[in-house]
Amino acid sequence: MATFTPNIVTQGRKRPRAYVLHGQEGVGKTSFGAYAPKPIFLQTKGETGLETLIDAGQLHEVPHFEGECLDWQDLLQKIEWLLETDHGHKTLVIDTLGGAETLCHEMVVHRDYSGKWGDDGFLSYHKGPRLALTDWRQLLNGFDALRTKKDMSILALCHTAKVKFQNPEGPDYERYEPAFAYRDTWGVTHKWADCVLYLGFHTTVETESRTAKKGKAKGGQIRMIHTVRHAAYDAKNRFGLPEEIDAGDSGEEAWGNFTTALTEARKGS
Repeated sequence: MATFTPNIVTQGRKRPRAYVLHGQEGVGKTSFGAYAPKPIFLQTKGETGLETLIDAGQLHEVPHFEGECLDWQDLLQKIEWLLETDHGHKTLVIDTLGGAETLCHEMVVHRDYSGKWGDDGFLSYHKGPRLALTDWRQLLNGFDALRTKKDMSILALCHTAKVKFQNPEGPDYERYEPAFAYRDTWGVTHKWADCVLYLGFHTTVETESRTAKKGKAKGGQIRMIHTVRHAAYDAKNRFGLPEEIDAGDSGEEAWGNFTTALTEARKGS
């Protein structure tokens, strides 16, 4: 006879959301994050776009940890500080998640491979990147702890890379995906995220004839937030969002339109 009696529930936990936003350089990812509710930015090594925008007067004063995270331990310590401190921030913005992956790999190569990156070390039969996934999950668990214990949303910014997609239904093709050094890191993160957004410029291609192999690209000024997977880019959402959301001309307008779409989707559910 079973001695364990589980609790059966019918409602969710109403945790704050976990977002991933990817897009090319200069499309407005950082500005978008700056208008999230009570944000605090965590910048990884080499990712100081927020400070540049503030210094140039393009953004208001945005709370952020001083300097860049230069190593994996520094990154985890900042997450721990957010967990243990009464700080009042409601959104952690990671700029960028790919930069965090680099810090993770650097830590693993020194901890487990005596600093060797090559075929006789970290990259030997891809063992190093696979080993690093255990540490990567530690970071995602830290994000989830912030969501549960501190009622914080997570907005992870990523650069975009063109990746060859192996199409089981036909010819392979290229698509935009968040830029990670190791594909499985993105696979784990994709499953974790509630919402993957692709921020890009709307472009149309016109050809002179139906048989023409090349066309002329037009547009490139209208920014759109894409929320649903497409052959050209990776995206998803669990909220019933429209496939495209107008990002407007500023980070403030983009965030406002996005939250309006979330509210409308909730009303329609």
